[in-house]
Amino acid sequence: MNSLEKTTVYVNSGNICLAAYHWGVLDSKKEMIVLIHGYPDSAEVWEGIAQYLKFDFNVVAYDVRGTGLSDIPFTTQEYDFEYLVQDLSQVISKISPNKPVHLVGHDWGALQAWEAVLDDRLKDQVASYTAMAPSADHMGWWFKRQWAQKHYFSVIKRMVSSSYMPMLRIPVLPELTWRLGLHKVWPKAVSFLEKTQISVNSTQVRNAVSGLGLYRQNLLTRLYKPTLRKTSIPVYMLLMNQDPFVPVTLSLGMQEWVDNIEYDEVSGGHWGILSQPHIIAEKIKDFINKTMINI
Repeated sequence: MNSLEKTTVYVNSGNICLAAYHWGVLDSKKEMIVLIHGYPDSAEVWEGIAQYLKFDFNVVAYDVRGTGLSDIPFTTQEYDFEYLVQDLSQVISKISPNKPVHLVGHDWGALQAWEAVLDDRLKDQVASYTAMAPSADHMGWWFKRQWAQKHYFSVIKRMVSSSYMPMLRIPVLPELTWRLGLHKVWPKAVSFLEKTQISVNSTQVRNAVSGLGLYRQNLLTRLYKPTLRKTSIPVYMLLMNQDPFVPVTLSLGMQEWVDNIEYDEVSGGHWGILSQPHIIAEKIKDFINKTMINI
């Protein structure tokens, strides 16, 4: 097999079959990176970053349940964080059964990874975590504290910026919007936001429609009833400083949840992983190398 090829591996997680991909030939001497995508993407969104990282690491990404080539759950309840963490654990067990991996999460992928590392839940399987968004718990407490401190303008401004989230919980309408044409506009919109040319995702409608379960099952629970769990796993908060959906200010203060945390920024929008793959890959590489020296 050519070292530049991407190989598909299938992983069973309960009644769901997940499609995972690794770039190049797996080398037991190299550290393993697992990339988790967000909404409304599939593992395909990581292609650019994987192309940079594959020479120094084993790189794996997988289609979150309901996206790409992975199975679609029968019920919305099966998008619960509990199932998503189980999926991640099964993927790690399959591709790196004897060695912890380095997680990288974007958007909803970041929220899933937080659920895996908080309370050191997957500590035996995870060596470090690069997060491109704060935890759902942190966001819940952010709203509660801002309101309690009478920072009403900040709360209202954030609610307006995030108004698309409750809209995605509305029955039927979001599905119709995607099927009736949003999937054609989407790559153009992201290209405009990121000031770069974004290619069409071959499973865009499937990703977007099925992925609505993430919002419908998990959004309100953590925002209204956030917890104060912690992790001892090293965390790297890699933030896009031009992100209109997850601004840097919303991610500050994660020290309350993490014993060992480092912050950094990239000049990019929400999908900086598409517009700034080389810069982001280099930062991920540097953090992992530094983490391994300190272990």
